[in-house]
Amino acid sequence: MNEPTLELIREAHARIRGHIRRTPVLTSGRLDGLCGTRLFFKCENFQKTGAFKARGALNAVLSLPDSEAARGVATHSSGNHAAALAWAAGLRGIPATVVMPRTASPFKVAAVKRYGARVVFCEPTHKAREEAAQRVVAQTGATLVHPFDDPRVIAGQGTAALELLEDLPDLDAVACPVGGGGLLSGTAIVARAVRPGMRVLAGEPEGAADASLSMAAGRRSPVDKPSSIAEGLLATIGLLTFPIIRREVERIATVSDEEIRAAVRLLLEVMKIAVEPSGAVGYAAVASGRLSVSGARVGVILSGGNIDLDRAPWAR
Repeated sequence: MNEPTLELIREAHARIRGHIRRTPVLTSGRLDGLCGTRLFFKCENFQKTGAFKARGALNAVLSLPDSEAARGVATHSSGNHAAALAWAAGLRGIPATVVMPRTASPFKVAAVKRYGARVVFCEPTHKAREEAAQRVVAQTGATLVHPFDDPRVIAGQGTAALELLEDLPDLDAVACPVGGGGLLSGTAIVARAVRPGMRVLAGEPEGAADASLSMAAGRRSPVDKPSSIAEGLLATIGLLTFPIIRREVERIATVSDEEIRAAVRLLLEVMKIAVEPSGAVGYAAVASGRLSVSGARVGVILSGGNIDLDRAPWAR
């Protein structure tokens, strides 16, 4: 698989921009004061399907030739990518099958079904998910759209940073969450090409710190049993995304579930916006001081807002 380029990310943006939201960039003087820096929040919690995942899924679906698209698409995902692919497939009028672990949130399963996808359940392991998805592909001829290890998906995710730097070309740094690495690698490609010297930073849950461990080891180092309230970031860093991240990202800081919970609550209390735990991890890394950005102009990508209110992060 080839790495996407800035040119491919620009092409992705032209392809999808008529269907997605150009999400706003919001600021808060109070949060600036607490962090000792200027923060500019790219609010992907307001994106279609409630998360940045709509960008990558739609780019992948719209990139398919008609003959391939007619056979449908498939993926494995426990949440936001599942809903995004279901939505994108519905937009193009093709079938979608999503493999989800049997332990997936009923809230997220319902969203996938509401967008029109067929759901196939599997055991809650990476191996079971991948094997079930391959069976679907073999049975249906569908195209597998991986949640993050797909150049079309990475190119789509990079469009969030492209918009951010179009709106704010003088940023000193950008910070976002990292799970499988699709958003972070797409962001890094854009940042390094559009504004050389710009710092690319990320936050990651302590209980699922495979990206930071991989950076330290110089090779992919999966965590055996990842665990965090930021359930959207429990994926293992990708084969395609890791080399990009290793080359282009300055630092990945880990944050505790308590710090993530505090970030979600502060964003809601101060800015009146709902951000899911996974979506707030980049901000949590800045707010906790784990990422040193004092005095800088920092773009922070809030990657999603799909909160299951029955499992709200401020509930105990």
